[in-house]
Amino acid sequence: TSPNSRSRLIEAGKELFARNGYAQTSTSVIARRAGTSESQLVRYFRGKAGLLEAIFDECFEPLNQSLQAVIAEAASAHDAVLAVTEKVVAFFDDDPDLAFLCLFEGRRIHLGQSEMPLQAEMALPKSFMQFGDLLRLIARRGRKDGTFGGGFRDSSLALALTGAAEAMIRQRVIAHRSGEEERYPRSEIVDLIAAMLSGLSAAAPVSRAVQQ
Repeated sequence: TSPNSRSRLIEAGKELFARNGYAQTSTSVIARRAGTSESQLVRYFRGKAGLLEAIFDECFEPLNQSLQAVIAEAASAHDAVLAVTEKVVAFFDDDPDLAFLCLFEGRRIHLGQSEMPLQAEMALPKSFMQFGDLLRLIARRGRKDGTFGGGFRDSSLALALTGAAEAMIRQRVIAHRSGEEERYPRSEIVDLIAAMLSGLSAAAPVSRAVQQ
């Protein structure tokens, strides 16, 4: 077997999952597209779910590393959020297949009956968890430097900003796949996140739920 069979399986899996959907893509088809065998897929990834997790980790780990540098160089959490937003949108623009997998197939991944007797959600890939840690780090910094006011928790701030950006990026992916006119230009996404930051910088009442 070629020493590059693992990378070929990752590329084949990404392409086929994005084109046909995770549930509709069999391991035999992936192996055939990669020019290798199902046994090699099982050897490297244990199965289809493991392959998808590896796709996310291999693609997102370099992004997470570059985001760490961006965050470290930013003068404030405000600047860090905008720089991260710009970089993530560009990252997904450069890899539409990965964007589709992350935003549509990766949110709730179910293992097929061939891999487990009952359907079950796959644990979030390590790279997703690292990305979440980076966002919470920015939120923590922002509560100290005035980017975020009020008593919002780090996890709530990270989720709110991520959800807003993700919704707009999702529409960009839909437009790209359907050949429609581009929705939510990159500059507009960044501007809207900046507007959200302006609102979040104002002191907000601290609810009893946050106080407790």
